[in-house]
Amino acid sequence: MSASGFATRLVALTRKETRQMLRDRSNLVVGLVLPVVLILLFGYGLSFDVKDARVTVVLEDSSPTARNVVAGLRGSPYIAPTWASSMAEAERMIRAGQTDAILRVPGDFSRRLAAGDGQLQLLLNGVDSNTAAAIEGYVGGSLALPGQQQVDRGGNKPAAAANITIVQRMWFNEASESTWYLVPGLIVLVMTLIGAFLTSLLVAREWERGTLESLFVTPVRPLELVLAKLAPYIVIGAIDLIMCLLAAKYLFQVPMRGSLWIIIVSSLLYLLVSLGLGLFISATTRNQFAASQMALLASFMPAMMLSGFVFDLRNMPVVIQVISQVLPATHFMGLIKTLFMAGDYWPDILRNCAILALYATVLIALSRRSLAKKLD
Repeated sequence: MSASGFATRLVALTRKETRQMLRDRSNLVVGLVLPVVLILLFGYGLSFDVKDARVTVVLEDSSPTARNVVAGLRGSPYIAPTWASSMAEAERMIRAGQTDAILRVPGDFSRRLAAGDGQLQLLLNGVDSNTAAAIEGYVGGSLALPGQQQVDRGGNKPAAAANITIVQRMWFNEASESTWYLVPGLIVLVMTLIGAFLTSLLVAREWERGTLESLFVTPVRPLELVLAKLAPYIVIGAIDLIMCLLAAKYLFQVPMRGSLWIIIVSSLLYLLVSLGLGLFISATTRNQFAASQMALLASFMPAMMLSGFVFDLRNMPVVIQVISQVLPATHFMGLIKTLFMAGDYWPDILRNCAILALYATVLIALSRRSLAKKLD
């Protein structure tokens, strides 16, 4: 074997593979576009920091001393304080997910502080235990800020500041277990993987094998074809959902404060959305590899990173927050965590289920239309 012959063949094969790679746009997307998206997303869009945490202050003691103590909340870039007129209003806000914590200043705070035993009550939304722990630290630091500023100006730190005790309680996650927060989110990922990824190969596989053409000469209608392809995977998804719920209840001891039937119905509704997305991708690509990659980029990765499963959406740039609200996984993620941790909050249930039902209807209609074009 001559060296020149080896070099000639190697150059020819390299040219051939390069041309083939350039013709395959899905490979270019995965190889060039995806790394850029990940770099920008993780570098600018995703953050574990908690910013503008919503802390609702219930000021039952309106004395200047009490107001001075909570004044530090306004100077923190990590806290966005709001005010409630009563604990009942603040509790309604935390149940509705409109605030992350409640700082209650009791009516006898000034008197007890003068006696050396000033107490503040901090109620934290424990649905995300990591965020709750960060907010607890931010609130403690902010309450000490006025005294620290006085020390920095050359004065003595008021003795009263050392007499303030924060009595902390964690709502919806009394054990402060991250498992309680992660396991409901895993249901979203499982439904996404089973739904979008598996069904993305259905029609593309039949196009590659040439078996879909035989259906075109039969009386079968596009909607019947769509529903027939979805039915087996609905059963598989339902079995997976049952396994997830059993594991959450008996293996990880995650509380289910909401109705079990609402959890099941909403999960199956999201499964239908994922199945419709996967089938639509499969009907429009005709290539299994391209369909699987597109399903990964359009469903599983966004559900992992942009739905609120790992990262707090409020800490992301506004553009990414808007994109995340377009994803059906974001709405189901918030709904399933509320059902598990907080219970049946009907405004949230009805709003998110209506959004998921709309997505399911649109995706199934698009899948039917894609197959109908093949039949024309």
